Amino acid sequence: MDHRDKTRAICALIQQVRWAVYVAHVREYRTIVSDNRRWEHFVHRPGDVFVCTPSKCGTTWMQTIVNTLMFPDGAPGPVMVMAPWLDARFDPVEVLLERLDAQTHRRALKTHTPADGIPWFPDASYITVNRDGRDVFMSMYNHMRTMRQDVTTDLAMSAAREGIDLGSRGLPNVDDEHAFFPWWLENAGLLEHVASFWERRGEPNLLFVHYDDMTIDLEGEMRRVAAFLAIEIDEAKLPGMVERCTFAGMKARPDDIGPFERRFVGGAESFLYKGTNGRWRDVMTDAELDAYQARVAEMLPPDAAVWLAGRSAIG
Repeated sequence: MDHRDKTRAICALIQQVRWAVYVAHVREYRTIVSDNRRWEHFVHRPGDVFVCTPSKCGTTWMQTIVNTLMFPDGAPGPVMVMAPWLDARFDPVEVLLERLDAQTHRRALKTHTPADGIPWFPDASYITVNRDGRDVFMSMYNHMRTMRQDVTTDLAMSAAREGIDLGSRGLPNVDDEHAFFPWWLENAGLLEHVASFWERRGEPNLLFVHYDDMTIDLEGEMRRVAAFLAIEIDEAKLPGMVERCTFAGMKARPDDIGPFERRFVGGAESFLYKGTNGRWRDVMTDAELDAYQARVAEMLPPDAAVWLAGRSAIG
């Protein structure tokens, strides 16, 4: 065995030990879309940034903010390509890991997995973004009804091959919002995600961001994120940076954000749909609102519930 083979063997052994420690402290989350077992092969670097959100809570928006702060003069690639969703099952994990390994700058990643299902590194930065669940419901409905059917079919077939038990979850009914609501309330994972990060809210390497604050004061939130990540802002460049991170700014340059056409009918126009809050007021029934509030009371402590509701909680 030559020197290179010995080095590979030692690295493989270290990785096995790291994974054994990891699985002893995390909960397994495997669905048709994501699988947190894929973190097994991830090699952390100090300074890594993790954007940790439930689906449709401003994930791509925060990724764009982080990307813009890191590269104020323009990034070397699309946001969603540079900062991959490692536990998503769309692409082979080896492809995503090779892409990350090739990066020589500070790295960013995305995950929708709750805090108890991802590795936690003291020298990494975690940003969790959350949003009123009723707004999440409306955005998620649009998200699911515009996902390409061939993508959904491929995910379901590969999940079966990989032994992922979908149980009663199955695929949602997207005929209309009301048919979709029961599935979403049971399977979206929003409240589980919020609860898991709320337990860690005192940790110095975790930043909580609310979607409402991003819509009201984008510049202020970008400054807060920059301070958290210890990134110095060039004040002369800031106006242009903020403009690039507005919803309109992202929609105007979809190729700089991600390859939306691969998975969504209508591409960026469907994925970056409206970004507005309060649409649920004209759609959700009293029974649906009561069911949602009951689930919130079941899953979240009162202070977390008030925070999650954001501006809806104050009028």
